[in-house]
Amino acid sequence: MESENLIELKVLGITRSEVQPGAFALLLENADSTPDVARRIPIVVGTAEAQSIAVRMEQVVPSRPLTHDLFVSLFHVYGIELQRVTIYSFKDGVFAAMLHVSNGQTEVDIDSRTSDAIAIALRTGAPIYTTPEVMEHTSYEWRRDGDYKPVRLEDMPLEKLERRLKRYVDSEEYEKAARIQKIISQKTNPPQNEE
Repeated sequence: MESENLIELKVLGITRSEVQPGAFALLLENADSTPDVARRIPIVVGTAEAQSIAVRMEQVVPSRPLTHDLFVSLFHVYGIELQRVTIYSFKDGVFAAMLHVSNGQTEVDIDSRTSDAIAIALRTGAPIYTTPEVMEHTSYEWRRDGDYKPVRLEDMPLEKLERRLKRYVDSEEYEKAARIQKIISQKTNPPQNEE
């Protein structure tokens, strides 16, 4: 996967997740965004990963190394460079990432959880990328002027509604799933006009 076909991202920050209680949302944005318009990708991460990312973003030095600090130390000791992180997939509500590493002679791609890959990238200064497909399916447009409307569930394509339905069923959010199912039914079985 060559980086020239990819979209570079920057990390904006971490916030509490509105989707999953007890989890956090990591917010990424296209690196070529302007102060007024951007494409943003929210990624749900666990508490430990959120803490590790936040510690690095706030430049806090923990009293003992965190797991991601340990990885970076091992990279340095063995002459390994993290060249980039690529978020290459979004399937069944889960992002997947790849660490592209090199020791100067050999280059290797290592599969990783996205939150871990980003925590390590923040510590090494490595760039973070995603594919156009992931960006298209997971991002939303943000505008400073607020002169935009979020996409209503009723206006979403069936494919996205079905993915969302599956995610809600898998996470046992049945009220939300029922609402999505109702919209899917309305789209696939429109009411017949009686004459």
